[in-house]
Amino acid sequence: MAQWCQLQMLDSKYLEQVDQLYDDSFPMDIRQYLSRWIESIDWDTVALQDSLATVRFHELLVQLDDQHSRFALENNFLLQHNIRKIKRNLQDRFQEDPIHMAMIISKNLKDEQRILASAKSVEQDREGTVSAMVIEKQKLDNKVKEMKERVQVADQNVKSLEDLQDDYDFKFNTLKNRENEMNSMTQKELEKEKLMIGRMCFELKAKRQDVVFQLTELLDVTQTLLSELISEELPEWKQRQQIACIGGPPNACMDQLQNWFTTVAEILQQVRQHLKKLQELEQKFTYDNDPITQKKVFLETRALELLKNLLSNSLVVERQPCMPTHPQRPLVLKTGVQFTVKLRFLVKLQEFNYQLKVKALFDKDVTEKKGFRKFNILGTNTKVMNMEESNGSLAAEFRHLQLKEQKVAGNRTNEGPLIVTEELHSLSFESELQLNQSGLDIKLEAISLPVVVISNVCQLPSGWASILWYNMLTTDSKNLKFFLSPPPAKWSQLSEVLSWQFSSVTKRGLNQEQLNMLADKLLGAKAKRNPEGLIPWTKFCKQQSANEKIFPFWLWIEGILDLIKRHLLSYWNDGSIMGFISKEREKALLSDKCPGTFLLRFSESSREGAITFTWIELDVHEKPIFHSVEPYTKKELSAVSLPDIIRTYKMMAADNIPENPLRFLYPDIPKDKAFGKYYPKPTETVELMDVDSTEKREYLKTELISVSEVHPSTMQDNMMPMSLEDYRALEMSLGSRDIDVAMTADFQDQN
Repeated sequence: MAQWCQLQMLDSKYLEQVDQLYDDSFPMDIRQYLSRWIESIDWDTVALQDSLATVRFHELLVQLDDQHSRFALENNFLLQHNIRKIKRNLQDRFQEDPIHMAMIISKNLKDEQRILASAKSVEQDREGTVSAMVIEKQKLDNKVKEMKERVQVADQNVKSLEDLQDDYDFKFNTLKNRENEMNSMTQKELEKEKLMIGRMCFELKAKRQDVVFQLTELLDVTQTLLSELISEELPEWKQRQQIACIGGPPNACMDQLQNWFTTVAEILQQVRQHLKKLQELEQKFTYDNDPITQKKVFLETRALELLKNLLSNSLVVERQPCMPTHPQRPLVLKTGVQFTVKLRFLVKLQEFNYQLKVKALFDKDVTEKKGFRKFNILGTNTKVMNMEESNGSLAAEFRHLQLKEQKVAGNRTNEGPLIVTEELHSLSFESELQLNQSGLDIKLEAISLPVVVISNVCQLPSGWASILWYNMLTTDSKNLKFFLSPPPAKWSQLSEVLSWQFSSVTKRGLNQEQLNMLADKLLGAKAKRNPEGLIPWTKFCKQQSANEKIFPFWLWIEGILDLIKRHLLSYWNDGSIMGFISKEREKALLSDKCPGTFLLRFSESSREGAITFTWIELDVHEKPIFHSVEPYTKKELSAVSLPDIIRTYKMMAADNIPENPLRFLYPDIPKDKAFGKYYPKPTETVELMDVDSTEKREYLKTELISVSEVHPSTMQDNMMPMSLEDYRALEMSLGSRDIDVAMTADFQDQN
């Protein structure tokens, strides 16, 4: 497959990397339209020979002319215009230097191969894990298919037994009638008939024995398979659901689990039908030591118990309780706010449609309620399960449930041992399955994962931290006293969950460099990022000091997540933000880079989430100096976007002209290449009309910029942005053209 085609099949995070390779100097349009031709050329060789580069450059222009002709045939004026513009730009840039174009194409093709290799490596690792799971599921699938085949064989044998018994009854009764008739047959003929009927009776008894043994064996296999489904597959699915709830990989295999449960239920129903048929045959004909007489009660009881066991484990919570207003924060419910929850019955049989009425209950099994808040469920708390049109599954969805706290009369004396966001509650669901003709009367119950109930949205981050900690460390859905003595988490566990918090709401999780910084922050440098290192719950989410400047680790992470979602999502997704990096590591990375190289990191001192940039300069002795601007919070980023801040940022020392010190995004990406696509596009001047006059008034455009003032002798690490008024005054006294000239001259002097 062509390299360009392979690239287009990658996930969006890799496509973002491809997007970074192309800009106006060599647009992606050319790569798209001429992909086959570009990949057919050895650009490494072309980049070494000026004459060959010239030939290839003119060939490329011819290819663009051909593409223009195709667009002309399609009457696509816009694409014709774009192709003409691209051709003119290429001629302006590379007519005199075609080797430069060859070098760009060569580098881009190699970078594309690197991206493909990286994606392939990640995919292979994932496939290794997935393939192991697929193999196990395939084994179980084969067992279910084998059982279906066994049932079909048993069905044929029961029918064969019925035919054999009917044949025997007919011949036995015929012989008996002929015996009563005088001179109807000779003694020799009579003996021959009796011998034949005796052989038929022997064959019939053997057949009965085989069928009973076969059904017994089938129930043995069914019991083993049922045990595997209930004891292994269902708990594994529930554990995957826990992981999915806290941001991990999406849970899968539910439809497959439903198919397995349904198939086993159908098999057990068929076995019960076979046993009924055997009873009918027994009533017509029996004998001493008849295997049907000896085994029927045992087999019927066993088949019914297996079916009851299967059905009683078939009611599951398909979608855990969640407020629609916060779809990425399930299991945290706010009083007075509607939440949804969905149930599924894994045995999808038509006879169960509209037979199950499910009732929702809150804290049903909580025996020790002293000190814990109590709640009532408001809304429709009963639902009838029915077949869904979309996939035919038997389901019920509660969409309008709410919780209301029960008020305590007088002084509140039920203050519990846990804070609100550590108090766990349960939402359970009850139903009863009654099918008299099948002899079924089964109590059904399902329970959600523990939920945290909050009364104010400001409690949501802490409530979510409790949900993360619980589902990371236990699979027991009934341990509501978990936070009376919460266990510590291993760094290997927590690091994965932290990365999920970012990958679940953005297109990018945390890389090893970022996780290393967080490990040092939680474990300390002496722990050396030990995967087995333990982090206590209090260190993760508890205020450990009265000093408000020292805040819980999780609330810092939550503030950064909110900052990314509101103001930094695109820049985070494309990898422009390094984010989590210590100041020491920051200096180590920048120390050998060109002056003006900068990186973006999150502030460690802002609870609400803030971002800053640090860049390197050289002093008069060629020693590196590092500057960090005061962090930008949501307030500043609401007024000016981060790319605009970087584009317009100015630094001013005494007696110097303000200049933008930011040149390269780490490691060596030109600033405008990294952020140019996010810059505001020029717009036409807006002319406003006075309501009472036809006179037009044209307003001067304004632009918010950041200016930092630093004393040349001190060069402090944290520089406060100069006010816009001060910079405007400077600009009015010098003029914008003089500032630009001075900045350009200074830039040339540095180079």
